[in-house]
Amino acid sequence: MFNKLLIANRGEIACRIIRTAQRLGIATVAVYSEADRNALHVQLADEAVHIGPAPARESYLVAERIIEAARSTGAQAIHPGYGFLSENAGFARACADNGICFVGPPTAAIEAMGSKSAAKHIMGEAGVPLVPGYHGDDQDPTLLRTEADRMGYPVLLKATAGGGGKGMRQVWSGDEFDAALAAAQRESSASFGDATMLVEKYLTKPRHVEVQVFCDNHGNGIYLAERDCSVQRRHQKVIEEAPAPGMTDALREAMGTTALQAAQAIDYRGAGTVEFLLDEDGSFYFMEMNTRLQVEHPVTEMITGQDLVEWQLLVASEEPLPLRQEQLVLRGHAFEARIYAEDPDNDFLPVTGKLAYLRPPTESAHVRVDTGVQQGDEISVYYDPMIAKLIVWDESRERALQRLASALADYRIGGTVTNLDFLYNLATCAPFQRAELDTGFIERHGELIFHERQQDLRRELPLAALALLLYRQQQAAPGACSDPWSPWHSGNAWRLNEPHSHRFILHCHQQDYTAAVEQQRDGSYRITANDQDTVLRGELEGDELRFELAGHRQRATLARTEDGFTLYLADGACHFRELRPDTGETDSSGGSGGLTAPMNGTVVTLLVAAGSRVEAQTPLLVMEAMKMEHTIRAPAAGVVEQFYFEAGDLVDGGAELLVFTPESEDA
Repeated sequence: MFNKLLIANRGEIACRIIRTAQRLGIATVAVYSEADRNALHVQLADEAVHIGPAPARESYLVAERIIEAARSTGAQAIHPGYGFLSENAGFARACADNGICFVGPPTAAIEAMGSKSAAKHIMGEAGVPLVPGYHGDDQDPTLLRTEADRMGYPVLLKATAGGGGKGMRQVWSGDEFDAALAAAQRESSASFGDATMLVEKYLTKPRHVEVQVFCDNHGNGIYLAERDCSVQRRHQKVIEEAPAPGMTDALREAMGTTALQAAQAIDYRGAGTVEFLLDEDGSFYFMEMNTRLQVEHPVTEMITGQDLVEWQLLVASEEPLPLRQEQLVLRGHAFEARIYAEDPDNDFLPVTGKLAYLRPPTESAHVRVDTGVQQGDEISVYYDPMIAKLIVWDESRERALQRLASALADYRIGGTVTNLDFLYNLATCAPFQRAELDTGFIERHGELIFHERQQDLRRELPLAALALLLYRQQQAAPGACSDPWSPWHSGNAWRLNEPHSHRFILHCHQQDYTAAVEQQRDGSYRITANDQDTVLRGELEGDELRFELAGHRQRATLARTEDGFTLYLADGACHFRELRPDTGETDSSGGSGGLTAPMNGTVVTLLVAAGSRVEAQTPLLVMEAMKMEHTIRAPAAGVVEQFYFEAGDLVDGGAELLVFTPESEDA
């Protein structure tokens, strides 16, 4: 086996590969952009090489710089991870031309599966079942629409070079087709440099089930069970699990042997994933083959006890697979939840921000956290907004699901919006617990998933006030007075002949409240807030708040963030900040009639001209951030007076994009 490995990736996957390589005694080389100079994967690697500016197209996607980094450091092999150059046949060929081992399949296999339309032709020739659709080279929009009309709606537009839900649109009627096609082509071109589309019949309630396959250079092949990835938003996976619920031995064998058949049809080597749509009647259809490791590979590792990155390195080193099919043993059940900096209540728009507070659940044989960030890191506009992958395992699906819910409840992230509450609601809703899965799960059960927890002001306000007081005392400078017996050494609001009392104005749950905290002689605290009195006992050690309410002792976590505090309780989080008394000097100026950017991102295109009169909900411009598009629409009928940005401009979240004048009602 080689002794030095370069990882041509970043974030959690780079960290995950580094850990396996170091366990095997292989020296590691990281590459990093300017934005990742202090990133975790750079810190973990034995060496690190700077490869360019923050945008991926100027750093992580520049094959020549990756190759040069490997040559200059003496790395004998390159692991591409997933995304970026992992399925780039040209990059794999460049590695071979420079005498560097590419930890992945042969170039010919990447090329064969690189085009979804070509892949479906190959699979059809090999007898692998396919979803009905158009996979041809003729991309005339009229022809594509004719094919969609012929097979009947709904249909699915998919970029042939795509992945991760990019360049993909559902089309429910002919009236929607042209706009959906233009958007999918635009997104595909921006993400992959290729706007070629295929059109497929859209199955209304399929499950997304994929099979992990491995092939070596000695004629051996194996499938390592399957993963159910049906729960998705924007065609991107949210929670994955293995094995797939309800999978019979016969169906597993049929899908597994078909997946191996697909791999053998292209003379495959290494790790690959064959993705299927599983219909309600038990029939399944080939979707695509990913010629790389998948984001969700840890759930397969958890139920098989195997390290798939180690398997990749063994195969790349010309060694045989560690197991034969009959030796593979499946045990228990595993889930993976993808934790993102995104706003589920705003169409899952990615968000940026500083990870001011970060405390994952404790790892164990049951809980694993794969991450590439640490407390204090910035979520950048340049890359995918994933914070971590939370993986859990137990002997049964029910017990593993309980582990997942508990670990999500224990995850603490402050400083940016995340999807943690959304994931918790999803994992604990009854249909998911009953495994009633299909790719439309989130849309169909939105009322169970997109809800805020019930506020309990009677408990949260007093706790917030107590936590703030204890935090102040904790942060008080111990050297303010050197005499430990002096009243000026204490931060407990001592007053001569007066009760120990503090008064706060707290902004909590989008409202302002006044809270008075009075320390009692017995060490308890009487808190008056929202027209109620509450008696609490409590102490703060580090970030752990231990408190007692009406004889009930509990624990919470207090996190300091840039805009206030977050108090993490067993049933949710309460964010609050302290307000200073209003002196009357407020800014009452109104808005300018503009529309603002919902996130940091890039203007993709302007859809109307300045001076245009538009109707309500007319698309005005398209922004892109972290590989996702968002359309800005007119809030009412009116006139677009002026745009402040052009296509290609980078825009800060909250920046005014344009001047819009709504029509008066009596116009």
